[in-house]
Amino acid sequence: MATVLVQQQALHHSTPPPSPIPSALTVNRRSSPIPNKHIPICPTGPSPPSPSLQSIVTSSDGTSSLLSPPDESMRIGRPSSPAVYAIDGAKLAAAIAHAASQPMPDANTMFPWLHGLHQDNHLQLGFFSSRKRHARAHQGRGCRERGASTFISVLVGGSPEGFSVRNFQIQTAKLAALSDIVIYAEDDGCQKELVDLANQFAMAQQAWRLKMDPLQERPTYNTFILADKFSDIAVNQPELVAIDAKGQLTGRTMDFVQWERLEMATMSRASEISSNVWLGNTPDYFHSSRVPKEEPYDLLIEASDMANIPGPRYLAMLDKQLESGPQRMEFPSSGSLLLPSGNTREAEDIVNTIRWIYYLAHPEVPTEEMETDGDSTNQRGKPRKILIHCADGYTESSLLAVAYFMFAEGVPAHEAWLRLHRERKRNFFAYPTDVAFLSHIQGRLLQESPAVQSPDLGKALDPAWFHAIDGSFPSRILPYLYLGNLTHANNPELLCELGIKRVLSIGEAVNWTETDRASWGADNLMYIDNVQDNGIDPLCQEFDRCLEFIEKGKRDGTATLVHCRVGVSRSASICIAEVMASKQLSFPRAYCFVRARRLNVIIQPHLRFVYELLQWEEHQMKKRNQPARRELEWQHVTREIALLNKPYSRS
Repeated sequence: MATVLVQQQALHHSTPPPSPIPSALTVNRRSSPIPNKHIPICPTGPSPPSPSLQSIVTSSDGTSSLLSPPDESMRIGRPSSPAVYAIDGAKLAAAIAHAASQPMPDANTMFPWLHGLHQDNHLQLGFFSSRKRHARAHQGRGCRERGASTFISVLVGGSPEGFSVRNFQIQTAKLAALSDIVIYAEDDGCQKELVDLANQFAMAQQAWRLKMDPLQERPTYNTFILADKFSDIAVNQPELVAIDAKGQLTGRTMDFVQWERLEMATMSRASEISSNVWLGNTPDYFHSSRVPKEEPYDLLIEASDMANIPGPRYLAMLDKQLESGPQRMEFPSSGSLLLPSGNTREAEDIVNTIRWIYYLAHPEVPTEEMETDGDSTNQRGKPRKILIHCADGYTESSLLAVAYFMFAEGVPAHEAWLRLHRERKRNFFAYPTDVAFLSHIQGRLLQESPAVQSPDLGKALDPAWFHAIDGSFPSRILPYLYLGNLTHANNPELLCELGIKRVLSIGEAVNWTETDRASWGADNLMYIDNVQDNGIDPLCQEFDRCLEFIEKGKRDGTATLVHCRVGVSRSASICIAEVMASKQLSFPRAYCFVRARRLNVIIQPHLRFVYELLQWEEHQMKKRNQPARRELEWQHVTREIALLNKPYSRS
């Protein structure tokens, strides 16, 4: 296992407060806010029964390292002290490439050891007691380069309290004891401090060996000092540099935070949901290469949880300001409006605002007629191009987008939900309060809508499937692949409306009537049993079977829903495996692809599933007759996932 990258500092994110509404459009290149997501609770399930405690395995797993044995001529320091070796950039790059091509140890060898198993954590030890296992000693060395500030904690792994099968944050420390360590410094760094730090690492490695392997039956790991200057590495081995001397990302190495945001921006790129009204994300507009050059937006409406409902006077003021150029306004975000009691003024202001937006996009008097009256240019007669946007393109803006679509197209809420998703291909996230609120004002919206053909449309009853949803559909990962939870799976009427004709259940069976089962057909339902989300049960042995089921639906032109209980771990892992296979992506890129399309719900495959998916990456490359080389190693992948999840952690 290997990850050699310039040590990145943990990225600090902040969500800036909404800017005041200016009289004319201004473009502020502010930093992207933290994506609006949440980590759901994933029930672990019962403790898995299995064989008794296994002792340490000392046999080799067949992997090798270019750093073993080290070149004694490159040894530095006193012969009596623990060995520290010098290494140049070329050899380091070769060692990393070689390590990345070595097969990963079997998952049964590494788990449950990688979960932590701290000696003082009796809860964790009790759960895994029947499966306790030490890591097999293997010859594949992981090469690590470390910043000086990480020395104190680098060889400390495991959590002394709590229980989790998602201890991504401890994996670098866990694998440090099974890794060669490379120390580097900036060009102007003090050489003496570098050597002193390397000696401390070497002494720590020696102490670790004496404690854990007194008979010296397992491989020996060493400490190296990078002899080349950082500036020379940046020129000669640029693939090793993640952050350059100026503190800028080089793009040579995948950064999960940036890649997730790129996937989110790509997925929610602005598109027209109704004539002259577009729905998109804020960063997409501010990106210089994506700003529309020929037809810029006349009005930008940002959905924000800090916004108030616009009143008539404010809209009249904007009407006048639109004559002088593009304008901005704000509207309350999804989930921020509660069900009003009676016909309140707020509900009327919302309907009035939506009506005002509609007539900006569809002026009652065409421009040509205005010109015949003697006015050469009357901007009130010109259709305005309007963008409804928020940071991610779907969270805050979904309420306004659905409400506007209901008014503009003259359709009830449930039909607006479906048509935005199926016809307009928009992925959006709404809250249960949004369903209740839109159902409440549906009559007023349709009463005022110029597109309504039947005056009784607003009085029609909503279908049963609409009352059963929590505001959001299952997540569309690919045109033929959906990811959802057990509630989605137990709503077969909704699935039919979405064009989903096949259901793949991972560890959680659907609760359908016999009539529903018969109408769908047994061939369109698959249940994978005996896979709990406990960090022990393997899933990789089901990958081929599950992907064949998904492929059958794709060939038949139908979509498949993959679900477990929450829709973030077992089923998410299957979706990642499908994206890796169908789009030929590495695990890190497929992970971010699926994570972005799960919208506000953060996918949480546990450590073992992530490990198996990295092995699946190896399998896919061999299947395509490509050199088996992982894009990122276990230590780096888990660290990046931990950084992604840190802003949402409850701890």
